[in-house]
Amino acid sequence: PPPPPPPPPVAECQPGPYIVFFEWDKSDITPDAATILDNAVSAYSSCGSAQVMLAGHADKSGSASYNVGLSQRRADAVKAYLASKGIPDGVMTTQAFGESKPRVETADGVREVQNRRVEITYGPGAGM
Repeated sequence: PPPPPPPPPVAECQPGPYIVFFEWDKSDITPDAATILDNAVSAYSSCGSAQVMLAGHADKSGSASYNVGLSQRRADAVKAYLASKGIPDGVMTTQAFGESKPRVETADGVREVQNRRVEITYGPGAGM
C-alpha cells in the first residue's frame, strides 16, 4: 500500500512584530493598517492564548509629553480593533513610548512616518 500522507503542517505561532503606521497627529486605523492587523489576528489563532503587547510610538514633531499621549491613543486604537476581531481584551497590554524609541533617528520636530507606529508582538516577553 502507498505510504500514509504526511500530517498537515502545524501552524506555528508567528510572534511578530506586526507594525502598523499612522498619519501625522492621528490615531485612526488606516485601510493599510487594517490589512496588517487582520493578518496579525489570523496569526494569533496559532499562538494559543499568548499575551499580546501593543507598543505605541510617535515621531518627534510635537512635545515629548504630547507624543506619549498620542502613542497611547494609537495603541488603544489598535487594541480596540484587535478586540473587535476576537482577540480577548484580557491578553492585551499597551505601552506608550512616545518619541523615545524611533525606528528612524531624526532631529526634534521632524515628521517621520516610520516612527508613527504601533508594534504588535505575541508571547512571553512580547514587546520588551
